[in-house]
Amino acid sequence: MSNLPPLNTATIWAIFHEQIDDSTVNQLVWHYLGYRYDSATDKWDNSEVSSEWRDEYPEPPDFIDSRPATVKLTRSIPQENKQIAKEKLGFKGYKIGEFGPRQTRRATAANWLLSYLQETNGKIE
Repeated sequence: MSNLPPLNTATIWAIFHEQIDDSTVNQLVWHYLGYRYDSATDKWDNSEVSSEWRDEYPEPPDFIDSRPATVKLTRSIPQENKQIAKEKLGFKGYKIGEFGPRQTRRATAANWLLSYLQETNGKIE
């Protein structure tokens, strides 16, 4: 997971436009939630993960395949950031018939990452 793209608006757009694969999207969210893979022990270190996530998911969930994990991710976005991709990036969403659960879950991950960026940096550039 050391080759993750930087957390910036270009990466968020790449998630929306499916230029970043699902595995990398998951890894980005895992990283910013605090999950770290320890190759020496071949196990996940979740000591930096908030108990809210660690208790339910001792190992990082697959946000693209798991609706419950994605619902939890959505609920963890602060209310003021629920529409952050629309407000800060002008993301208009997907057109009906051009998206399914996978794209919706990727959009949730992108929105969560953008919210994380806003919350940690105080701004989005």
